[in-house]
Amino acid sequence: MPRTTKIITLTETEEKTLKGLLNQSTIEARVYIRAKILLLKNEGYSNAYIVRKLDICRQSVRLCIDKYIDGGLECALRDHEGRGRKAEITDSDITWVINKACQKPKEFGYSAELWYPASFTRFINSIAEEEGHPRMATVTETTLRKIMANAKIRPFKVTYYCERRDPDFDSKMHDVLVIYKQISLQFDEEGNLIPQEGTPVHTLSYDEKPGVQATGTTAEDRPPIPGTDKSSTIWRDYEYVRFGTLSLLAAIDLLTGEAIPLVSPTHKSSDFIRFLKLLDKKYPAGDKIRLILDNHSAHTSQETQMYLNTIPGRFEFVFTPPHGSWLNMVEGFFSKMTKQMLNGIRVSGKEELEGRIYKYFEEINEVPVPYHWSYNLDDIDLEKEDLSQIVYEVVNHKAALAEDKEKRAPKPRTRRNHKQEAEQH
Repeated sequence: MPRTTKIITLTETEEKTLKGLLNQSTIEARVYIRAKILLLKNEGYSNAYIVRKLDICRQSVRLCIDKYIDGGLECALRDHEGRGRKAEITDSDITWVINKACQKPKEFGYSAELWYPASFTRFINSIAEEEGHPRMATVTETTLRKIMANAKIRPFKVTYYCERRDPDFDSKMHDVLVIYKQISLQFDEEGNLIPQEGTPVHTLSYDEKPGVQATGTTAEDRPPIPGTDKSSTIWRDYEYVRFGTLSLLAAIDLLTGEAIPLVSPTHKSSDFIRFLKLLDKKYPAGDKIRLILDNHSAHTSQETQMYLNTIPGRFEFVFTPPHGSWLNMVEGFFSKMTKQMLNGIRVSGKEELEGRIYKYFEEINEVPVPYHWSYNLDDIDLEKEDLSQIVYEVVNHKAALAEDKEKRAPKPRTRRNHKQEAEQH
């Protein structure tokens, strides 16, 4: 049966409305096209002419005209609410995906520590049917990324933080800041050191940097070649050899800025004692040597205490709280040293590495720069502080002299195993 040609006749109001829509500066493209269809059809043009004129398909013209005849102008111009394909991914599906993303792969028997987009997609696809979310069996990586972005979670990344495991962290941090405050007052407004009254006290920030790699190349490095694109950097063969590691024991004098090194194969109590002897020889007899250091076992061992017993009153220790190494200013020096000298270093053996480390310290000490701490010092009032309760003369009670047994010493760190922690929780 042949298709009949449909004719429409717009009212004056409808015609005026459509022409007004066409004159608007912003209008939906589909509404603009439908308005043109109705105006052309009202002028008596054929469907074929309208198709060619507007460069659209014949079905669009027929549908627009049918909707006008069945429901009027508004029906022809705009689609009814709810038209189109229903969303297939439900809120339940989204919640389920987010819950899985917030758990680690190892909790589901995988070897990886973190999810990655591709592996997470495969995991979701593999368990969706079994766990009652069949739509997610075919979900794409892009869709999963959008779901997690909307939930503001990024399980593919790690952000590090510093946990305060020590209940006395704040008080111990306060002790260190009191020493830094005391040092800050020993400089005038121009940064010049003010002569000390009474017994001189040399305050040093001390720590170890173990495991410094002695790494060598298997072929000579190639220097950059000016004027070329491919040889603008130093070229180095990927293959390398390991000669072992060294430990660096170092301190920076917070008053003078001088950096003091000791390179050793290890960083045991005996090495720490060697460093203390180096300081004892360096500074004038009768002066106090105060070290800010962490709670490494070598610093509080019986062997260390036995050495301190031979020179009573010479050293004072101020310990940073556990997990608070950032309070020790020598850490910033180590970071600077790594960037300036250790990154990318290649040597012929441990002997060369040791020599270059000492050379670096010589270069630094040619123009020493005192390190200054400023964080939270405004809250410290030295008139209200008791320094005798901050510095330590005894590091190990078991090996202390009889007359020093009652002096303050750092509390030993207790190690709790996972079973004890589980029982407490």
